[in-house]
Amino acid sequence: MQTEFPTLAYLAVIAGALLHASWNVAIRSGTDRRMETARLVAGGSIVAAAVLPFMRQPAPAAWPHLAITAILHVVYFGLLAAAYARARVAVSYPLMRGAAPLLVLLAAVWLFQEPLTLPAVAGVGMVGLGVLLMRVRLLPGESSAVGYALLNAAVIAAYTLNDAAGARVSGAPMAYALWTFPLTALPTLAWLLRRRGLTALLALDRPLPRDGAASRWRASLRPVLRGLGGGASSLGSYALALWAMTVAPVAQVAALRETAMLFGVLLAWIFLHERPHLHGWIALALIAAGAVMLRLG
Repeated sequence: MQTEFPTLAYLAVIAGALLHASWNVAIRSGTDRRMETARLVAGGSIVAAAVLPFMRQPAPAAWPHLAITAILHVVYFGLLAAAYARARVAVSYPLMRGAAPLLVLLAAVWLFQEPLTLPAVAGVGMVGLGVLLMRVRLLPGESSAVGYALLNAAVIAAYTLNDAAGARVSGAPMAYALWTFPLTALPTLAWLLRRRGLTALLALDRPLPRDGAASRWRASLRPVLRGLGGGASSLGSYALALWAMTVAPVAQVAALRETAMLFGVLLAWIFLHERPHLHGWIALALIAAGAVMLRLG
């Protein structure tokens, strides 16, 4: 039972939060969010497959947890693509990520016997409330994303708790995190690509440019590289969080990871021109204060 939040774990989760926000904004920046999600999953699987042979492998006790997380991540990526296809980052992201830490806090007390210190509870509450406040006024057509986002919050809480337990018994939390992508890839890609196929994944379904196939391959390279970069960022983010959960309280790590919203808003502001209003700035202040409380807890 972890009762303290080591400094190195705290910094690792903050770094992972920045990576997490980066790939979420990258998915939203694409014109086809379902395909961008598929490229991220494929890219992450390629990166993981290249690194895993050189790593210490998870203990046998961790593999049932990996099987469960593979199923949950298929659902997660499907709901993620559905939410981002229907609404902006500023709508979907806070709903998905804001409710999850509160669910994790309640479950971690029972599953991991983690103590409910006042600063920790206050920190989780402030981060959760701040992320939820980031939800902006809905534009026409965006209300259909709310159900997908809230359902995904429950999925996030479920795989967080499952993977926290799996990483702790694995003896190799980094390798455990990397295995989630190859195990998830085939069913997730089959779902996301069921109407389009591999040619769409590689952006080969577009009309042939006037200067021929060479131009098409150059155009295809950009989304492929974006998928590899997003996949690597997602892997790094999750690996850092799972490692932190082996040395720090699960509920606090899960909440601190949602400071990704701070980075997400900044990146969305810079690259997507999605600017927060007054309540958004209040939300960001709550998230920052919550992160400080989590460190004190």
